[in-house]
Amino acid sequence: MHTLNMSRRLVCAVTFAAAFGALAIGSADAQQPGRIRGEIAKADGAMLSLKTRDGAIMDVKLADDVRVAALVKATLADIKPDSFIGIAGVPDADGSIKAYSIHIFLPAQRGVVADRHGAWDGRPNSTMTNGYVANSVTAKDGETLTVKYKDGEKKVIVSKDTVIASVAPGTKDELKAGTPIIIMQSDKQADGSVTAKNIYVGRGAAPAM
Repeated sequence: MHTLNMSRRLVCAVTFAAAFGALAIGSADAQQPGRIRGEIAKADGAMLSLKTRDGAIMDVKLADDVRVAALVKATLADIKPDSFIGIAGVPDADGSIKAYSIHIFLPAQRGVVADRHGAWDGRPNSTMTNGYVANSVTAKDGETLTVKYKDGEKKVIVSKDTVIASVAPGTKDELKAGTPIIIMQSDKQADGSVTAKNIYVGRGAAPAM
């Protein structure tokens, strides 16, 4: 029975990772129209009223097959050698990345979410780097990670202000008033509303990416 339960959990994790492989985490299109950040003002079944980060109110309909994942608080100690992570940050003059947000992918997302580096829309001039931790060096004001991806590597500066989170499976039940979210993929409708397909929920804290 224990082996059967383990197998079921593994299948669920792989299915979850495959579903979220289509997310625009690190998409080459930095201004992808489907990526929307905000806080749920009202939830009524499949309809959400979302207050976006610029203060506007947007009507959001959940797709029938909407995928929900959560971002839960983590620490630098949770980032291990060979961890697969996503880094939202701002490039420095020397080519290193000053990270303002790091999320730790699920093990089952390795090989599903692409490892890459490119432009991002979280902050002005920001980038997203998905890669594997090669090593880390502790400094007096933080830590420097060397992160490798398919086409190269980046030095990532992690400070006390860097928000660190882990990816976890989520459910539609978490989509309620007061919850901060990022809609990672959506379709815009003729009436100005959007149909959300993939959502990250901030579980306990607003997603920082």
